[in-house]
Amino acid sequence: MYKDLSITVIIPCLNEEQGVEKILRAMPGFVDEVVVVDNNSTDRTSEVAASLGAKVVREEVRGYGRAYKRGFASATSDLIITLDGDHSYPVDALSYLVEAFLHLEVDFLNASRFPVRDSRAMSFKNKFGNLVLSLVMSILFFRWIRDSQSGMWVFRRSILEGMKLESDGMAFSEEIKIEAILNPRVRFGEISIMYSSRVGETKLNAWRDGFQNIVFLLKKRFLR
Repeated sequence: MYKDLSITVIIPCLNEEQGVEKILRAMPGFVDEVVVVDNNSTDRTSEVAASLGAKVVREEVRGYGRAYKRGFASATSDLIITLDGDHSYPVDALSYLVEAFLHLEVDFLNASRFPVRDSRAMSFKNKFGNLVLSLVMSILFFRWIRDSQSGMWVFRRSILEGMKLESDGMAFSEEIKIEAILNPRVRFGEISIMYSSRVGETKLNAWRDGFQNIVFLLKKRFLR
């Protein structure tokens, strides 16, 4: 509980036993519930997460968006905070994020990784790809977004009822932000965070995922 608000942290994981252990050991005490979504891992992600007190739910069909939708269905708190299971997002900054969320009086807060202060955390190719995707999304939806691909957000669980979330893949990250900014009843904000190098093997295919995200943005804009 943080200032009378209950908090659920959702962590989607695909073979992230090392990263999720580091995250859960650093999880602040004010978090009421941690939901680890095991997206059909073949390592010990579930066992490690459960041993450290997380609520583990399993999503057999792999996909970033698929995992998040399973996690949302299991969350019970007022606020939801998300972060990836690879330990690249700052779990020690959760109080800073919630304070910013309350200070800005928003309903959805996006944690931007830019400017990237750790040069090892993101390759030039990924930086460029993120810039292109954020620029395309900003132009299509008439709202400047610094980091459309960030996987760390704070939002009120109640706003999920008004969202139409269709993507089961990596495009889910941009889709949930689009749904937030298009809803006139949802106040959207964005702040910068420290982003660091991941633990474990990357699952991202930059060219494939980038192209699919561009296609998804165009469909979301013109085929709504």
